[in-house]
Amino acid sequence: MEAELGARKRIGLVAHDNKKPDLIAWARFNLGLLAAHDLVATGTTGTLLEEELDVPVQKLRSGPLGGDQQLGALIADGEIDFLVFFWDPLEPQPHDPDVKALLRLAVVWNIPVACNRATADFMISSPLMTSDYERQLPDYRSYVDRPLASNGEPGRSARTT
Repeated sequence: MEAELGARKRIGLVAHDNKKPDLIAWARFNLGLLAAHDLVATGTTGTLLEEELDVPVQKLRSGPLGGDQQLGALIADGEIDFLVFFWDPLEPQPHDPDVKALLRLAVVWNIPVACNRATADFMISSPLMTSDYERQLPDYRSYVDRPLASNGEPGRSARTT
């Protein structure tokens, strides 16, 4: 399966509090490239980006109030093409399970993810950002269609050693 992405991408933007200045600086530096795409961000990050860049940003809830999950739902629905998530690896987050779920969904649905400025710079400057691209979608039919055990849990195949 494939998903056809046009030249205009939908970019999800998220940053933890200590990383918001880094994301704002990165976005300011890449404004010319970002302006050619549709931006979606969690609450506070989106407000800061919109004010700083003077470009429209679709704002979701704040991350701890469900914004990470909203963004994850958009990824699962095929409505986000690219994720920039400047997360803070040195600061514990009260909504850490949501953070991990968002990153997991990006991997599950084969969405490019940048978690730091260097990766974001490489990815946004790629020729693929401004051209059509056929993103390969994983085929999860065998996972969805697997038989359930009598207790309602997914069945497991027997392993032999």
